[in-house]
Amino acid sequence: MPAYLTLFNWTEQGVRNVKDTAKRAKAAREAWEEAGGHIIGIWWTFGQYDGFLVHVAPDDATANRLLVGIGMQGNVRTTTLRAFGEEEIESILENL
Repeated sequence: MPAYLTLFNWTEQGVRNVKDTAKRAKAAREAWEEAGGHIIGIWWTFGQYDGFLVHVAPDDATANRLLVGIGMQGNVRTTTLRAFGEEEIESILENL
């Protein structure tokens, strides 16, 4: 399953609703499971980003749909990086 690292920042709405962030994280986990994926972990940070999550999804389209759904709620803006595991990168690079 493809893996992803998603960085997030709260919007003004998200900061106003910060007390609900753990509840929203639980709902996100449920959405990923229902779609056949899995959130490996969610961490809140300080600095340039307010947090990040590491997750897997059946494919890029599913990951995109899940992330757009989160964005539509208006609490966070995300930046997502597609991650490649050792086996994947070896497969990609073997024909170079």
